[in-house]
Amino acid sequence: MRGELLAQRGRAVIAPRAVVDLRPYACPLTYVKTRIALERLADGERLELWLAAGEPVESVPRSAEEEGHRVLSVEPLAGRAAEFRVLIEKRAAAPGGLP
Repeated sequence: MRGELLAQRGRAVIAPRAVVDLRPYACPLTYVKTRIALERLADGERLELWLAAGEPVESVPRSAEEEGHRVLSVEPLAGRAAEFRVLIEKRAAAPGGLP
């Protein structure tokens, strides 16, 4: 069902192509693994990340945006106060941007 159109709360949404649980990892490994996962996606596909509170949930979305990707949402995981769900849409690398 990944990458398919779904209905959620009365609106159409595109399911992420991949889900990566990074809660056990600390920075900078969280973004290294995020970057590898993004490299495996086509432009426009979405990646769902599960991150721990603190530096991972602060740094990973910021780093993804700095590389030109679109952060669609950052929200708490259901029933988990210190864990977050981050949804990123892969964008093509801008000319002259980071490799």
